[in-house]
Amino acid sequence: MLLASYSACALLLATCLALELAACRSRPPAALHHANPAFRRFQRGYYRVYLPALAADWLQGPYLYKLYQHYHFLEGQIAILYVCGFASSVLFGLVSSSLVDRLGRKKSCVLFSLTYSICCLVKLSRDYLVLAVGRVLGGLSTALLFSAFEAWYVHEHVERYDFPTEWIAVTFSRAAFWNNIIAVGAGGVADFFAEWLGLGPVAPFMVSIPLLVLSGVFAVKNWDENYGKKRAFSKTCGDGLKCLLSDRRVLLLGTIQALFESVIYIFIFLWTPVLDPHGAPLGIVFSGFMAASTLGSSLYHLAVSKRYHLQPVHLLSLAVLLVFFSLFMLTFSTNPGQESPAESFLAFLLIELSCGLYFPAMGFLRRKVVPEKDRLGVMNWFRLPLNLLACLGLLVLHDSDRQTGTRSMFGVCAAVALLALLAVGRLFALSRHDAELRLPAPPGQADATDAVPEL
Repeated sequence: MLLASYSACALLLATCLALELAACRSRPPAALHHANPAFRRFQRGYYRVYLPALAADWLQGPYLYKLYQHYHFLEGQIAILYVCGFASSVLFGLVSSSLVDRLGRKKSCVLFSLTYSICCLVKLSRDYLVLAVGRVLGGLSTALLFSAFEAWYVHEHVERYDFPTEWIAVTFSRAAFWNNIIAVGAGGVADFFAEWLGLGPVAPFMVSIPLLVLSGVFAVKNWDENYGKKRAFSKTCGDGLKCLLSDRRVLLLGTIQALFESVIYIFIFLWTPVLDPHGAPLGIVFSGFMAASTLGSSLYHLAVSKRYHLQPVHLLSLAVLLVFFSLFMLTFSTNPGQESPAESFLAFLLIELSCGLYFPAMGFLRRKVVPEKDRLGVMNWFRLPLNLLACLGLLVLHDSDRQTGTRSMFGVCAAVALLALLAVGRLFALSRHDAELRLPAPPGQADATDAVPEL
């Protein structure tokens, strides 16, 4: 597994680099925002706070399960710790936007640094209840990471600096690019501290703390405070539910998201116990996963470009199909007594590549069919079944016999992915007659769906 992990990671990174270089050559000349020094300074101030926070978050990915295993907890106990994190993210995710708007975006970013630092520190404890509290704090921190930073930036960009709104996408696109690089690098850094220096699985969590402190200090020193409009939580959720039930496209997207992403959450729990017994370097495997996800994202942007002009719903269908195929593979490669770690690793890489295709496609479709004013409420309803499915999967499906239970979980996940595939098929049928679900055709080229006569 050692050689396979390093080889796969290197090959995926080389492919990503080649695609990125090709994309750079085909991009148009630099736009006006590149020549605006005030905008560039503003961007750098945002990245100085946001990127260390992302790095700290990614560093904790490779060795979380291994740490609990190192503390001699049983797999069922570890599953409950993961459930604590998922449940926490559900509860805090529902109220995080309102909390951030009322408390202040800058204060919320500083609070993130504080709570996530405490979450990392409690990993030094071997007490089960203390670790469970740490998982709850981790859920709160994750909710703040994915709400406070972006909200602060958008407000400052539009309200304080009055930059053009179309430049917001430029900043977030560059942040996504650096996020991919940081995610890949975090696996290597975690492996270096945990394995090469022999500091054990708790080391990456300790390395995260200085990055979180750095992020908080930069926010305190360089950012101004801003607040959002106070919104009634019940009204937000009520409007979101009305939107969800009144538009079958939104309902289909919510169904696909709940089914697909709950499977991904269970995969996050299972990959370590499947590969670790076979000597896989967990940090390098994690880097390979992130490289595969980055490759999927690059392939998505290439596929929807003017050269190929595939539709996001096509790529969403492909992503769900790949996940179903990968989970089907895993039901065989994890068969007790006949395990094939190489096949399992390949299946996991395909799942991550599918994620790289899935998230931009889902993001495009969500922006098209969910009105901006209802988006927060709709997303709250999307998250609820997603996390409930993941929690129930970990609590109910996991057998006391590790090997049999793992294979059973992959089998059930394959069935869930098949349901997601059926929902995608219905959405695909709707997209043939719904221009909102499609990218516009390039100038001078007719839309292929318009060229097909009705029978």
